[in-house]
Amino acid sequence: MRPGQVQIDFETSSDFEEISYPTSPLPYSHSVAPATARTDDSLPLHHMSSEDTSARRRVAKGPGCSGGFMSGSDYDTDQLQYDDHKDGHSKLRPPIGGRVSSGRLHKPYPTPPTSISDFIHQNLEHLPPAIYTLLSCWTRFHKIGLADIVVWDEAHFGKFGSHYLKREFYFDVHPPLGKMLVAFAGLLSGYDGNFEFKSGEKYPDTVPYVAMRVMMATFGVALVPLGWYTAVELGLSPWACHLVALMVLCDVAWLCISRFILLDSMLLFFTFTTVFFLTKFHNQQYQSFSFDWWLWLALTGISIGCVTSVKWVGLFVTAVVGIYTIEDLWDKFGDLRMSTRNQLRHWGARILCLILLPILVYMTFFKLHFLILNHTGPGDAQMSSLFQAHLVGNDFWRNPLEVAYGSKITLKNMGWGGGLLHSHVQTYPSGSTQQQVTCYHYKDDNNHWLVLPRWNGPAYNPNEELRFVKNGDVIRLQHAPTTRNLHSHPIPAPVTKLNYEVSCYGNSTVGDVQDHWVIEVVDDIRQGKKESLDRIRSLTTRARLRHEVLGCYLSAANKVLPQWGFKQIEVSCVKENDPDDIHTYWNVESHWNDRLPAGDVKHYKSAFLRDFWHLNVAMMTSNNALVPDPDKDDILASHPTDWPWLRLGLRMCGWGDHQPKYYLLGTPLVWWSGTLSLIVFVALLGVYLVRWQRRYVDMDATGWAHFLYVGKVAFYGWFLHYAPFFIMGRVTYLHHYLPTLYFSVLMSAHVMDHCIFSARWKEKTKRIVFGVTAFAIVANFWWFRGMAWGIEGPVNEYWGLQWRKSWNIYNA
Repeated sequence: MRPGQVQIDFETSSDFEEISYPTSPLPYSHSVAPATARTDDSLPLHHMSSEDTSARRRVAKGPGCSGGFMSGSDYDTDQLQYDDHKDGHSKLRPPIGGRVSSGRLHKPYPTPPTSISDFIHQNLEHLPPAIYTLLSCWTRFHKIGLADIVVWDEAHFGKFGSHYLKREFYFDVHPPLGKMLVAFAGLLSGYDGNFEFKSGEKYPDTVPYVAMRVMMATFGVALVPLGWYTAVELGLSPWACHLVALMVLCDVAWLCISRFILLDSMLLFFTFTTVFFLTKFHNQQYQSFSFDWWLWLALTGISIGCVTSVKWVGLFVTAVVGIYTIEDLWDKFGDLRMSTRNQLRHWGARILCLILLPILVYMTFFKLHFLILNHTGPGDAQMSSLFQAHLVGNDFWRNPLEVAYGSKITLKNMGWGGGLLHSHVQTYPSGSTQQQVTCYHYKDDNNHWLVLPRWNGPAYNPNEELRFVKNGDVIRLQHAPTTRNLHSHPIPAPVTKLNYEVSCYGNSTVGDVQDHWVIEVVDDIRQGKKESLDRIRSLTTRARLRHEVLGCYLSAANKVLPQWGFKQIEVSCVKENDPDDIHTYWNVESHWNDRLPAGDVKHYKSAFLRDFWHLNVAMMTSNNALVPDPDKDDILASHPTDWPWLRLGLRMCGWGDHQPKYYLLGTPLVWWSGTLSLIVFVALLGVYLVRWQRRYVDMDATGWAHFLYVGKVAFYGWFLHYAPFFIMGRVTYLHHYLPTLYFSVLMSAHVMDHCIFSARWKEKTKRIVFGVTAFAIVANFWWFRGMAWGIEGPVNEYWGLQWRKSWNIYNA
């Protein structure tokens, strides 16, 4: 039954801007706003008497109007929507296609300018970010070449750039986009790729390190205008937009990390673009499937692909986009007036642009990575044997095709990130105390093994007719450099105690049945199933080695040995017979036998998807192996709890009196205010929810939707970038917090905007608060500017930098 209409005459004080009340907020709004005055429960909350209007909040005007899309005169008076087939409790919703209730205030496109003055007037809103961008250029480029030595991780990423220029295959735990951009900067600068980038080494005149640093710093320059325009798109007031730009401009940590040949400036740039494109897309939600809607959705997906292609930390901002998308689609799912066809179109658009497109972008950069690095290099052993066979300078394709007794081989574990079967003269400190057997990821003579017959069979005679190795043969593997035999016995492995230890024992004349291994062929990548195989082939045949006596299988499951094992991979004999355990798969990689003809490259092909997956798993495995070393005191490492309140900084180079010194430390006011604002936001949210439950109205539905929308973007972004580091086993450093900081900066501006700049304060009060805050940020930056621009001379002569006792700035 349709309820009766209630006619109320609102008398709004002239002290407040007139705003209309939406029926219900859309994405990022779940409830009607809390209230200051108690209302009659029999009326909808937006029907208030004249005395109730005293609780309304002011809505700031300008490019980032805090009221969002549904503020001002763009909307007719909202009214209840009823469905003839639904009861009175149906959801209150604006018409289909209506503008969202949060984000930037929509403005119609201006008419084309007819004069220079019209053009200037129409683009005055771009003047502040232009000025901030010029200031950003000055801060990022000032004294950028002061340190003429390799600083911090320039030793890694500069070297990786050199490999691209020389087209040598290398291995690193990070995806390739950032390092390709470093190489591109070197190419544009005229760098030839022949410098080794040893830490602390002086740059020769042939290395244009200043030009390369400037190009990397350009990504840091772009952070400032991106911060401004993101704040505008979020619907923040002009005051808050200025604060975001100032905090991004004046943070010393962002400034410092952007001025060297590192990946972090690119990681931050693509994190900023992802958030910016997401907010642009959010503001196009009122015109779904329009050109602009598709454009910003696709650009969000491309940016996700780029940020994850620099570092996997980009997955955290991807999670922010994912949560936004899930909530958005869930809200649309509850819109009973949206057709099933449109529902499916929305789902399809998100799957296409936010899942398939980022994956395609990510894979494209790996394809370029493989195409550029087509020469053999230091990272070959991390890849499959078939992949290495196609690298220029690699001779695997010359391997004799079929393995015979007497052949010298290397065995590659086919588990993702697997290494080469290896042994050395060092022995296990416990257990059998026999010679160690490990997996090693680099080419070495200690990887060489001889294929010999079992002890109780005919001995190998190089003058007899060749005997080829077949499926089911029992063989003995003799370590070529030490003549000891691959051996296992019922003694627990050093790390994986449930498995048996694998060692090297005896020599060419001394041994026992514990040296016998049965070959069990799995398949052949080229020839197919094992039933079609006659002989074991190098590179393509996948086989398992079963111990004849114990029945266990030779395995290398990426367990890292302690320092006595040189941090190499443990090799053990696993008792369980799991035919799908790829860590028990081995293939012959290198193969030498003078009595056999060379192979043909046509026999060896490696699929891109197999190589792509193999490299990514190897990266993940190596990244997980970067754990803190209990035997080593890493003074650069820090714990995530140290970051929000800046308990520790990081010395980026040597600390001698005669060299410029760089200390990675954020601007304290920016970091501390950001952390404090997160706490204030949670407290405000709790207060508002409690007051809402008691039927108080502190703001209209549009203000509530805006408060939640910006708060969710900032808080979810901060939490999803920060919390994962607590469950990571790898070593962590201060620079891991830098993407997280961006969301605390947005939260800081949002809280000040909500409590001051868009609240019921006089304009004079707002100007004073902004002036004091801006001055404090700039002054704080100026005080610590030397951290990023370089501290010259004895550091102890610089007074007043030690704001916390835990900072190791001064020499003892």
